[in-house]
Amino acid sequence: MDSGRSDRDAGRVKLPTAIKILIAGGFGAGKTTMVGSVSETRPLRTEETLTDRGVGVDDLSGVEAKRTTTVAMDFGRISIGADHVLYLFGTPGQQRFWFVWDELALGAMGAVVIADTRRLADCFPSVDYFERRGTPFIVAVNCFDDAKRYEVAEIRMALDLPPDVPVVLCDARVKESSKTVLVTLVEHAMAARLRTRPEQPVTR
Repeated sequence: MDSGRSDRDAGRVKLPTAIKILIAGGFGAGKTTMVGSVSETRPLRTEETLTDRGVGVDDLSGVEAKRTTTVAMDFGRISIGADHVLYLFGTPGQQRFWFVWDELALGAMGAVVIADTRRLADCFPSVDYFERRGTPFIVAVNCFDDAKRYEVAEIRMALDLPPDVPVVLCDARVKESSKTVLVTLVEHAMAARLRTRPEQPVTR
């Protein structure tokens, strides 16, 4: 047997054919926008119009123009080459809909936490959730036109992120920008799998 090939195979983690990715973050951070910008198919959306019932419950500071909200999930898909497909599940951002998160998180390879610097504290619950579950995640800072710009290091410090968690800047409206975010997450999740899997004996 080719021992060199065995060594290479032992250090490689195979990318699954179907990959489930969560898109999380605070209310109005850009989750629905990201799924819609990158999906190859028309996204499935469960949006409802904001009504007076949300007054005193939903904090619209910084996103006053928002008129709809996701109440269950957004769903889209994107292919990676000919053999792999990413299934994207956008989570609801409002606290009263968090009960669906556990179901959505089952079987997920990793998660993108979208951060809005106008409401940075809104992504803390998402960060805490994935840290508790041990789900690999990255933080994607959605650069809104009217938002103040911060350096990646400043955002990392503000969110108290571990050094191995990637932080990337993006525009959720732009397909290529959103694709870069997803590629970064997949690479991070694969590296995490390689670090945590048990040592495999190498056949000589």
